[in-house]
Amino acid sequence: MDFVFEERLSDSPFVERIWRTESARAGTFISTAASHSEMVVWKYKGETGLTVRGPETKATPAAAPEDAEFFGIVFKLGTFMPHLPASKLVNHAVTLPEATSKSFWLQGAAWQFPSFENADTFVSRLMREGLLVQDRVVHNVLHDHPHELSIRSIRRRFLQATGLTPKTIQQIERARHALTLLQQGVSILDTVYEAGYFDQPHLTRSLRHFIGQTPAQIAAAYAPDPMSLLYKTQPPTSDMLSLSNVDSTRSA
Repeated sequence: MDFVFEERLSDSPFVERIWRTESARAGTFISTAASHSEMVVWKYKGETGLTVRGPETKATPAAAPEDAEFFGIVFKLGTFMPHLPASKLVNHAVTLPEATSKSFWLQGAAWQFPSFENADTFVSRLMREGLLVQDRVVHNVLHDHPHELSIRSIRRRFLQATGLTPKTIQQIERARHALTLLQQGVSILDTVYEAGYFDQPHLTRSLRHFIGQTPAQIAAAYAPDPMSLLYKTQPPTSDMLSLSNVDSTRSA
């Protein structure tokens, strides 16, 4: 099966991007590692649902049914729903209960399912109701802005807001950046250097774990299964690199 994604940016400071796609036939795909959480609205056989997905720390096989529609809101790092702890959403998803065919239950109230077109309005309402918040410390660290907290305090804020340590985020973003380089035709050896890996085996281990393919498979554009949405990523900031050095997570 093949996915054709349509995506757009958002005016919301809480949103990374908004996407939609559909599955013309049933099949499997690779759900690649992602450091961002997201909301996904799906339509299948006349039913509509909304699922909150947390970050994924490794590539996993997944399946999509025939004639299903999907639309997603990817949140910026540090954006989270206080009543759904980020730590409990890592490698996990929660489907919110249906209220009617056009709405779902969220914190005791019925909300109309958002659409690709009105997603920004939907997010703005979540913000006003206090159901979606953003940790500015995480935002400042990710953008190399000044901050006064200790490394230990910042690490704790990352865990609270994203469910992940700075080290894990750095590993995921580096792997996705390496994937982008390879897809653009950069050689494997040059990708090792530009993405900051120790050597080619280090790159291979990382991409197998986070992307589900080897560098050679990516460079040759050979994929036994399609991959989930892969938007362009930027190299980790200097603050992220320094914070990741205090993390005990094994490098991948």
